[in-house]
Amino acid sequence: MIEFYPQIKWVHVATVFASGLLFALRGLLVQAGRPAWALAAPVRYLSYAIDTTLLPAALMLLTVLPRAMFANGWLLAKIALLAVYVVLGSLALKRGRTPRMRLACYVAGLAVFAFILSIARAHHPGGIFWMVLAA
Repeated sequence: MIEFYPQIKWVHVATVFASGLLFALRGLLVQAGRPAWALAAPVRYLSYAIDTTLLPAALMLLTVLPRAMFANGWLLAKIALLAVYVVLGSLALKRGRTPRMRLACYVAGLAVFAFILSIARAHHPGGIFWMVLAA
């Protein structure tokens, strides 16, 4: 299955960016006072489709790559932060009680997403901080 690594990685990376972009756009709609648009059925279904594609691609990468690549805990850090990102996204888009809370969760969600990307890029749990300190 390693022969399909480039294609699987491309699908994974593309869906990561699509998921992040859709969250950013939906969050902007909520902040602009258009939560009905952000939570409309077609937009939600698009989000489900992207995430349903993203998860199998991630699991396929996990099975294809050598175990030694995950030795320093970067994958565990990504998974833990993914749970934080999901909770923040839910609070930012619909479950936040006040506009200020939704804004804070939206900004925090974007920051967590960016940090997850930096961890993936660095293959180190320190992400951007490790890249800066190692340079």
